[in-house]
Order: sequence, then structure tokens, then C-alpha cells
Amino acid sequence: MISSKDIQNFNALFNEYYRRFIRFAIGYLKDEQVAEDFVSEAFTVYWENKDDLLPETNPPAYILTIIKNKCLNHIKHIRIQQRVTDELKDHNEWVLQTKISTLEACDPDFIFSKELQEIIDNTLEKLPEKTQQIFSLSRDKGLTYKDIAAKTDLSQKAVEFHISKALHQLRVSLKDFIALSVFIFLF
Repeated sequence: MISSKDIQNFNALFNEYYRRFIRFAIGYLKDEQVAEDFVSEAFTVYWENKDDLLPETNPPAYILTIIKNKCLNHIKHIRIQQRVTDELKDHNEWVLQTKISTLEACDPDFIFSKELQEIIDNTLEKLPEKTQQIFSLSRDKGLTYKDIAAKTDLSQKAVEFHISKALHQLRVSLKDFIALSVFIFLF
């Protein structure tokens, strides 16, 4: 049962420390609303647990410890968010740089050269007949995996396997032409 003395003691504690604790939290969080929420939550936790605390527990220290931990967790969460944001920014920068490098290295005369076409043709000729047929239906005829599966009486997974196999062999054959292979595999 809650006594009037408990309420008086809590109110005195609240009135004496509430603003101090908010200033403490704002000093770290720089956000008054979050600071007020953390302080209110800390007082609530104290009130709910006061009967279970050891008699020598210092209430202001107990409440401040809760506030400190809430602030610490909040700041760590912000740090993680910033790290993720920085990593995404770095990744996007890498993607843009790769696109720039690829475009700068792109030589249209070579892409359409006989030498490159011979490498592609020789690679495809070395593939099993079924893989050649499926790759041709995909790249030359523009059929979807579903359409190719229906036309060849294979599952879509089997079609994916054959296309992957052909692309892998082309990547190996064109490993010296990485910038060009990006262009080739897009079409």
C-alpha cells in the first residue's frame, strides 16, 4: 500500500532533482524531449522498484544511473546509425567511381571488334549444346526463363543453371576485359 509519506518523499525527490537530471541528460543528448522522456522513465522505474531496493540505496544516484544508461544506449544507437550511413555513403561512392571508371575504360570500337566477338563465339561453342541453345534463347531471342523452360521442357531452375553456366564461362574467357564484360552482360 502506498503511504502519504512515500508520496511526499517521492515528490520532494522529484522536485529537487528533476530539472538537474534533465540538464544532465541534455548535456549528452542535445535533445530536450528525449532527455525529459529518459528522466521521467527513470523516476517511474524508481517508483515501481522502490520497495525492492536495499535500504542503503541512494535514490538520486539510483535514478541518475538509469538516466546515464539510457543516454549511453541512445548515443551508442546513434553511433551505429551513423556508421551504417557512412558505410552506405562509401558504398554509393564506390559504385559511382566504378561506373565512372567503367565508362572511361569503355572502348566502343573494341566492344564491337571481331576479336572480342571471336572470344565470345569460341566460348559459347565450347559449351554443351543444351546450354548453348538456352543461352541463345535468352540472349538472342530475348525469351524469359519461364518461356525458355516451357519451350525446352525444363524447369526454370534448370534454365537458370544453364544461363549461369554460360555466363560463368564468358566471365572466365573475358576476365581481361572486366570493364567490357559489364557492358556485354547488360545486353
